[in-house]
Amino acid sequence: MKKTLLIIEDNDEIQSILTNQFKNEYVVISAFSGTEGLLLFENNNINLVILDVMLPGKQGDQVLKELRLKNNVPIIIMSALGDKKKISEFLLNGANDYVTKPFDLDELSARIAVQLRNSNTTESKYSQLSFKQITLNSSDFSLNNKEEKIILGRIEFEIIYLLMSHPEKIFTKEHLYEVVWKESYLAGDNTINTHLSNLRKKIAQLDPKNNYIETLWGLGVRMDK
Repeated sequence: MKKTLLIIEDNDEIQSILTNQFKNEYVVISAFSGTEGLLLFENNNINLVILDVMLPGKQGDQVLKELRLKNNVPIIIMSALGDKKKISEFLLNGANDYVTKPFDLDELSARIAVQLRNSNTTESKYSQLSFKQITLNSSDFSLNNKEEKIILGRIEFEIIYLLMSHPEKIFTKEHLYEVVWKESYLAGDNTINTHLSNLRKKIAQLDPKNNYIETLWGLGVRMDK
């Protein structure tokens, strides 16, 4: 069965290009505003979202936050901004990946395939894990204590699952990146730091009294004993 892509983009030309590119491999649903995108997401079984940053009505950052409250579907951001700080904010808020306009269609196609592959793998291979006062659940990609639950992005989930599965082990950034992203780490890439920072903030909401992810300078990271 074909996977379903939801493309939230207000530019007619870009919508047409993307639809023509992917319609043979996927079911493509188009939304031209953030509000329409959220409605279509609610009423369809969406496997991946391609989300433009600049939208009429609800902007891309608000749409991303609302989607993440509902689901852990892979989300790829499209941005013409080229602003690394803004891109980092989207990653912190749960985006899985991004492309900068103008983008290469073959590259976008590959990124979609990677996210869908990771999505399929993640859903089937994980169990429940606990550490100190929090529990990680694979059924809905959540962290919880006894009273509160927080939904994680897919990359966040894979990182914390890997760390919690081997709480004594020190993981270098290179190792984490290669295991989670399944590609070679590029020196200077700040993606890992962005996701680790986001994880620390979310965990602190559940248990502000304890530290969970320890950085050992020059070595890597592990669960904090």
